Amino acid sequence: MATGSAGGVLITQSDYVGTELELFAAARNWKRYWSDVIAPFVGGRVLDVGAGLGATADVFSTRATIEAWTCLEPDARFAGRLARRIASGGLPARTQARQGTVRDLDPAERFETILYIDVLEHIRDDHGELAVAAARLATGGHLVVLSPAHPCLYSPFDAAIGHERRYTRATLREAAPESLRRVRLDYLDAIGFCASLGNRLVLRSAMPNAAQIAAWDRLMVPLSRRLDPWLGFRAGKSVLGIWTR
Repeated sequence: MATGSAGGVLITQSDYVGTELELFAAARNWKRYWSDVIAPFVGGRVLDVGAGLGATADVFSTRATIEAWTCLEPDARFAGRLARRIASGGLPARTQARQGTVRDLDPAERFETILYIDVLEHIRDDHGELAVAAARLATGGHLVVLSPAHPCLYSPFDAAIGHERRYTRATLREAAPESLRRVRLDYLDAIGFCASLGNRLVLRSAMPNAAQIAAWDRLMVPLSRRLDPWLGFRAGKSVLGIWTR
């Protein structure tokens, strides 16, 4: 699906998404921050929905409590790259790649952890998506969603990479099935919120460059990691929801 052009060259949404994944792959402090927050809820059989290039699988590659990690990716190109990484030993042997969506899974299959890391905002029917995911969640398991926060921050960058929406805590709460019990629902990265607001109001850039991402990750994320608890996780550019069955 075409979304725009640059220098007269037509750019598709999947081109933008691929570029986004590669740009943010180097955001090590950010990945360390949110992964440390969700780590107590990740274990057993893990379903990584919209696994992309395997960044989340990388983050948890050494975690001993994980029995199996399924990278579920609808894009054939990314699924193929994941399969090749696994075959070459780039990801642990417990990892497998599947092309498709949660609706393509065996209805009898269950997971102790289901992850949507920067994925749910791309899905038009988010309520239906989480309902299907909840049906695949084992008793006592956890559904974890990390997504961009605040509709007021929606920018050309969001549109360019196929974001249907940005969430508030209230709208993410509404998207989750009533059959699940909420464990936590918080904002992360208060300093990043300020940077995103600047992008929305001033820069209005369609895609941040590597230098901007590096500056955010190196300078802002460590500050947010200290500030967020003091603020009671009431502000941030991302929203994190965790539910259990």
